Amino acid sequence: MDESRKPGTHDIQSIDSVSGSSGRERAISPNTVLSAVANEHRRAILDALDNASEKTLEYDVLVDRVADRVRDEDAKRESAEHRQRVRIALRHTHLPKLDEARIIDYETETGHVQFIGGELERDLLTLIEPYDVHE
Repeated sequence: MDESRKPGTHDIQSIDSVSGSSGRERAISPNTVLSAVANEHRRAILDALDNASEKTLEYDVLVDRVADRVRDEDAKRESAEHRQRVRIALRHTHLPKLDEARIIDYETETGHVQFIGGELERDLLTLIEPYDVHE
């Protein structure tokens, strides 16, 4: 045990090695992973990618899957308007955040989105899934 660390703290590198991450160049902190799965849109993204063959989806397909899973607050709003709001939120907020955390690889030029996270992210999604409410 490293004597310089306080008891009860975790080495960030050990968290990454537990996650089984294959696409990361650097360690990921627990706060980053928890922040990533804290939002319903990001959980829907990760779930859709994890269930896709080769863990990759085209951007438009991903938008459709997330829009189908994430309900709009205003049930009267048109489906096309809801999908457009999801499209904007994914492009400007959620995909960049997951890409920056190195949980996904988002190629804006090709429109391909690929899950590159590890077991830690999958385990968290599995733990959270029973508490996700889809009305």
